[in-house]
This record gives sequence, structure tokens and C-alpha cells, in this order.
Amino acid sequence: MMFRKILFTWAISSLVLASAVAQAQTSAEIVQNALNSPARPAEDVARDSSRMPLEVLAFAGIEEGMTILEMEAGGGYYTEILSRAVGSNGRVIRQNPPAINSFFSEEADVRLANNRLTNVGSTLVNFDELEAEDNSIDMVTWILGPHELWFSPGGENLGDPEDTFVEIARVLKPGGVFLTIDHNAASDSGTDIGGSLHRIYEGHIFDLAESAGLTLLRSSNLHSNENDPLDVGVFDPSIQGRTDKFVLLYQK
Repeated sequence: MMFRKILFTWAISSLVLASAVAQAQTSAEIVQNALNSPARPAEDVARDSSRMPLEVLAFAGIEEGMTILEMEAGGGYYTEILSRAVGSNGRVIRQNPPAINSFFSEEADVRLANNRLTNVGSTLVNFDELEAEDNSIDMVTWILGPHELWFSPGGENLGDPEDTFVEIARVLKPGGVFLTIDHNAASDSGTDIGGSLHRIYEGHIFDLAESAGLTLLRSSNLHSNENDPLDVGVFDPSIQGRTDKFVLLYQK
């Protein structure tokens, strides 16, 4: 009886693993097709080797037809890829806080001009005021941004950390996922360096996500760099573009 139970457990685990691998392969194909689009700006293509969108979005399990909320969409490097990956039956909602939107608006205006990405909409709200209905989003992405919760440009707050993660959980559908990537910091660092070094220790993000009811589904070392000292600003020439980054996927 015990042997049969072990065999059954092994079989179920194998099926789950096979399913995850198959999903990753399908996601990779979807993302690769998006990356191959001749309409992508050349400057975006040049950034692919360092940003690794194929690996990142395959890891996240992106699918055609998804509704994605892209937090801190910035100038739209990932917007372009997400838009093409989810296809005409999908939707991408870009979010940027008003206080930092001017940092990215010129690039975004060019990218979105003349309804160029027809399945993309934009919102200008703080992180803790997401403009989406309850249980309406398949995937929330926040790439290189959670540290901004402790950044106050011009003295303006961009959102309360705890309320922000409650909002992320609110808008996700049951089973929906939250992909987050950020510049890692030392494990003994406080959250205040989010506003100075533009880093955040992944444990702080884990605590906020878990408190909001999100469960860590998997993590990746795609953007790991063991040579990053973790205590210099991300724009320092010694490390810019090569920081150690955590890649986490949570599920509601």
C-alpha cells in the first residue's frame, strides 16, 4: 500500500512538472514571436540581451488572451512585448505614478502614438490606487520597480507599501500571478535604500506579498550576479546594467 501511494505521488508530481515545462515551452514560443516582430524599435532589440524578456516571460507563463496590468510601465520596453504576446484578444494596462511619469513620457508617447499598440491602455495613478476591477487581471508585472515604494521624488509619495500589495491581490483573478523583478540589496538593509540606492532586499517584498495573501510560486536566478556588492546605487558605472536582481512569481 505504501509503495502504491509513493508511486501515485510520483506520478502526480511528474504530471505537474510536465505541465509546467509544456507551459514554459508554449510561453517561450509566444514571446519569441513577439520579439521577432519587424515593427519593434531597433533600440528595444538592442536591449534584449541584458533584459532577457524571452526567459523572463516564459518563466512567468504568459499566454495569449491574457489581461495584464503592467505596473510602472515606464517608457514601454516591456509594454511592446506584452502587447504582441497577448495578441488581439488580450489587453495590457500600463500604469505609471504621476510624480515620475515625466521621466518616461517622451519615449512612451512615441511608442503609443497613433494607436500603434491597439490593445494597450494607460493609467496615471499611484501604486496603491490601481485602476482595475476586483478579480479582473490575469497577470500583474512590476519590473525593476518595487523599490520605488520608498522613493519620494519632489517629496511626493508614490504609494503605501502595504496598501500597494493589497491592491495587487485585489485586482488579480483567483489563480492569477504577480511577476516582480528588482535590484537586490543586502539582507540586513532597510527599506529606506529603495529611495537612495534604488534597491530593495527581496525578503521585504516577500513579506509584503505574503501579508497580502499572495503565495510564492517560483523564483529564478536569471538575473543573478554574485559579483554585485549590493551596496552601491544601481546607476553607479561600476554596476549599472549588471546588478544582481531577484525574479519572483507569486500567485493569488
